[in-house]
Amino acid sequence: MTDRVYPSSKQATNGTSPTTAANPGFPATKAQLYGASRSLYRPQPNSHRDRRSGCCSCCLWTTVAFLLLILLFAIAGSILYVIYRPHRPTFMVSSLKVSTLKITSASKLVANINLNVTAKNPNKKVVYIYDPFTISIFTNDDIDIGDGSFDSFVQGTRNSTLLKAAITSSNQELDNTSAGKLKTTLKSNNGLPLKIKLDSKLKLKMGALKTPKFGIRGICEGIKATVPKGKSATTASPSNTKCKVDLRLKIWKWTF
Repeated sequence: MTDRVYPSSKQATNGTSPTTAANPGFPATKAQLYGASRSLYRPQPNSHRDRRSGCCSCCLWTTVAFLLLILLFAIAGSILYVIYRPHRPTFMVSSLKVSTLKITSASKLVANINLNVTAKNPNKKVVYIYDPFTISIFTNDDIDIGDGSFDSFVQGTRNSTLLKAAITSSNQELDNTSAGKLKTTLKSNNGLPLKIKLDSKLKLKMGALKTPKFGIRGICEGIKATVPKGKSATTASPSNTKCKVDLRLKIWKWTF
């Protein structure tokens, strides 16, 4: 009896073994294993770039709004200037009387001076509203002679106002250098050159509009005081006195 060989139920297909047909490419290559384990790449949104773009846009629009605001203020200021033609005030020293001006043996200054200043408003349509003034008198060497004040007041259009103040200094201590300079000058017959400083805050009223307050400073130079002899006061001649007026605008921490 002869043995018969029965073929397998899984025939080879196109010359490949059944195992190979069921698992193609087995064993798998490194590239296939790497590709199976690696997840698909999905591009992530660039949130940092978006935030940066949004910040730039915000800065741009803020700058544009600020420039437009400045432009509107400039236009409004130009219109007000054309309508009202505001001019700064003027100051003039009317008189200066010295009752006491001496240095004691202890290098202390004693002064008593009566000062009159005329403030003028040259405007036709602008009213000045002044805060109280602080007044200081100095020598040309910046030695403080005395201090005083003017009260607040409202000054109408085309108006002149006489301001009176008592400038005093009671036993003000001086250093040896300042005391020596002042003694030498007081003994001379040429008089003592003085500077007068006036500081205040001013508000303008133009019709129904009032501006914010801003600083104003007046510096008057060219006046000479004479030391009184005895009890009679001496009067200085203010004819050569010149006063310069500056506006002091404060923006944030800076003063111009």
